Amino acid sequence: MIQLLAFYLFAAVVVVSGAMTILSRNPVHSVLWLILAFFNAAGLMVLAGAEFIAMLLVIVYVGAVAVLFLFVVMMLDIDFAELRAGVMRYAAVGLLLAVALVAEIIVAIGAWSAGALTLGRRIAPVDAAVPNIEAIGRLLYTRYLFAFEGAGLVLLVAMIGAIVLTWRQRSDVRPQSIHRQVTRRAKDATRNTNPPVGQGVEL
Repeated sequence: MIQLLAFYLFAAVVVVSGAMTILSRNPVHSVLWLILAFFNAAGLMVLAGAEFIAMLLVIVYVGAVAVLFLFVVMMLDIDFAELRAGVMRYAAVGLLLAVALVAEIIVAIGAWSAGALTLGRRIAPVDAAVPNIEAIGRLLYTRYLFAFEGAGLVLLVAMIGAIVLTWRQRSDVRPQSIHRQVTRRAKDATRNTNPPVGQGVEL
């Protein structure tokens, strides 16, 4: 019973937080709703018995992707003084959300102790007695090896595309020569001077 209760709770919060991610006008609020959606999606994975996927959601998406989104949002032209001015006004809402998250954690612990939800048979031919992480490793590097390598190539192309799109040549700074920096010797980098007393150093 507690498993179904936890499932519907996490699913409802995921749907609501996903909708608020799109509908929020404030980009900072959108990122926070996105983090909430990731956490509840991880709760759903725990209920399904896929604890490895749940940890990936928390570590990779919440710990890296969502924080990266937050840094990008912070680089936008947002009046943070106005945002800080309304912190105390929303203190009660923040406290209510904190209490709700604690309640979700308690429900998740109770559902985990009751056991995973009964799902259908596994799509991939892996022994049911094999642990979750070991089963994923076997499938990724045997049956789905080419798909896994293809996903890696797609991510590599996306990374190169992001670098190319954000690369810009600045004309207001002195161009950098990597070759000159690498081949420079210590005698070329420093210069000993003996200026007279009372006079400054000529650059």
